[in-house]
Amino acid sequence: MNQKLLLTSVFAATLGAAVVRAQTTPPSAPAPAGVSITATATAVSQYMFRGQRLGGLSFQPAIECGSGSSVLGIWSNFPIKDEVPDTSDPEFDLYGSYNFTVSDVLSIVPGFTWYTYPDAPTAAGFYRSTFEPNVALNYTVGGVKLTPKVYYDLRLEGPTYEFTAAYALPLKDIGSELDFVGTVGSYYVREAINNSRPATKAWGDYWLIGVSAPFQITPKGKLTVGFAYTKGTNAFAKQGTAPRFENSLAVGRGVVTLSYSHSF
Repeated sequence: MNQKLLLTSVFAATLGAAVVRAQTTPPSAPAPAGVSITATATAVSQYMFRGQRLGGLSFQPAIECGSGSSVLGIWSNFPIKDEVPDTSDPEFDLYGSYNFTVSDVLSIVPGFTWYTYPDAPTAAGFYRSTFEPNVALNYTVGGVKLTPKVYYDLRLEGPTYEFTAAYALPLKDIGSELDFVGTVGSYYVREAINNSRPATKAWGDYWLIGVSAPFQITPKGKLTVGFAYTKGTNAFAKQGTAPRFENSLAVGRGVVTLSYSHSF
């Protein structure tokens, strides 16, 4: 494998930690008082993260606990087809957030994600874990939820800026709704590859537009079908003073999502 291909593979694997999860549906509303636990099994046709294709068909189980305005959960990925070598097989991401309500239309939500890849080969430039705090502002106007959000990965040493708009269209006749979501984002990291000397920087932009429909199958069980199209643009990496090179995994792809969640 030539150096450019190796750097691209390692960069995409270490930067790509979460996937289209939560991108085909609008952000969740704050949980009511009390404790709730939700288990979700999801299959996606493409593993996409911030405009990068990290694999094909994947299985992504998750479990989430909510109490009042607090959320704590763990999400995982098990590739079935076309995986990126040496990472995300498996992947386990611990995440949490807290919703501070300012008014009926405004809230502030700090959170974090701890990405882990138990089998990633660190000697080849991969990270086995990264930690990314974040903070979001939720503002609702005319039924549209607007969410600017800032992330900062402490291991990769760089920010991601993201803006999401979400709107739910009721479908009362069939007891469902159409959840529309659109996202644009941009990232820049200074330590894209583990132990790269000189350091390898990476940057890029991405966008996503999607729609999903949830169906209440049982009082505690919900089936959700979704489709999103996402694309990465202006994605490059650069090691030291060497010329920059294009991240070949930044592409445009459609993603079909099928998930079933059960609340306890």
